[in-house]
Amino acid sequence: MVVHLVGAGPGDPELITLKAVKALEKAEVVIYDRLANEEILKHAPNAKLIYVGKKAGEHYKTQEEINEILVNEAKTYDEVVRLKGGDPFVFGRGGEEVLALHEEGISVDMIPGVTSAIGVPTTAGLPVTHRGVATSFTIVTGHEDPTKKEKQVKWDYTADTIIVLMGIGQIKENTQEMMKYRDPKTPVCIIENGTTPKERIVIGTLDNISEKDINTPAILIVGNVVDVYQKMKN
Repeated sequence: MVVHLVGAGPGDPELITLKAVKALEKAEVVIYDRLANEEILKHAPNAKLIYVGKKAGEHYKTQEEINEILVNEAKTYDEVVRLKGGDPFVFGRGGEEVLALHEEGISVDMIPGVTSAIGVPTTAGLPVTHRGVATSFTIVTGHEDPTKKEKQVKWDYTADTIIVLMGIGQIKENTQEMMKYRDPKTPVCIIENGTTPKERIVIGTLDNISEKDINTPAILIVGNVVDVYQKMKN
C-alpha cells in the first residue's frame, strides 16, 4: 500500500520524469489534477482514473474530499498515483496530502516534477537569473487562501526576479502592491500555457500589464531579466 505523489511538470508531456513514468506504468489508480496534461495518462493504460481538478472559483473536489479519496483508494489498491501539475510541493498542496496519508499510516513516495516557475520561462528562453542582472529570484503565489486570518504575501520582496504563480485573476491588485516597492516601469513578462503548443507571451511593465489581454493558466515574471529575454529574441 503506497501512494506515489508525482509531479506532472509544467504542461509538455515530455517533461515528466522517467521515475514518474515508471510509477504510472504500474499504477492501479491515478488521481489527477486539471493542470496535469492528460497525454501523461497514456503511461497508465490499465489504471482507474479519478479526476479531482481545481481552479480559481471552481473546485470539482475540495481538498478535504481529495484527501479522503486518496486515503480510500490507498486502502483498496497497492499502487496509487497522485498526479499533480508542476511539482507537488510548489503551491500544489502536496504537503497537506502527505500529512493526511501519514495520519492513516499510508506510505508515500515523493516524485518531484518540473515546476512551471522554472520550466516555463526556461522553455520560452527567459533566464530567471543572469550574470550582472539577477542573482536571486522569489516564487510567490498570486492567490492566497481567502480563508486565512492574515495575508502572508506582502509584495516587499527584494529578490531581483519575482515569479508569480496563480496570479492572473488578481493581477491588477498584485501589481499595484508591487509598485509600492518597485519602479512602475519594471519590465514584466506573462507566459500563457507555457511549454505547450498554445504558449503565448505578453510583455509589458508593472504599470500597464494588467490592462493587456491575458488568459489562464499563466505565470508572471517581474524583473530586468525580461529585458535580457527580449535581447535574446532579437
